[in-house]
Order: sequence, then C-alpha cells, then structure tokens
Amino acid sequence: MGSIGAAAIVAKLAFVVLLALGIARDDISPRTAVVFGAVGLVVWLALPRLAGSSALVTPALAVVDVALVFAVFKRDIRIG
Repeated sequence: MGSIGAAAIVAKLAFVVLLALGIARDDISPRTAVVFGAVGLVVWLALPRLAGSSALVTPALAVVDVALVFAVFKRDIRIG
C-alpha cells in the first residue's frame, strides 16, 4: 500500500467518524446525515462502477469529507 492507499483509508475513516460525530453531537440533523450518507455511499460504492475505475473515489470522498467538516464544526479546522 502506497500513499494513495493510505489516503483512501484516511478518507473513508474520516467520512465515517465525521458522520458519527455530527450525529452524536447533534451538529447535523438526521436529514442532513442521510443526505451525506447517501452521497458518501454513492461515491464509495457506485462511482468505481460508473467511472470504470476507482481512481476518482478518494478525491471525491475527500471533497465530501471537507463538506462534512464545515457542516459538523461550522468552520474550518486548524491542523497545525
């Protein structure tokens, strides 16, 4: 597994953790959670079949993760 594989694992884990955190802390409504969940599942499961390869899954899921960060934390987060 190279850096692309590691990025894919981080994107998938971040998606699940952010969705669970948003629901647990009531930062996102159940309707919003369903929408993000549906979009995430489409990206995660259907995009490789639609695009013909899995090359777009990690970047697309990262975009969904960024949107989830804004929805859950209501702002950007500082890394360093």
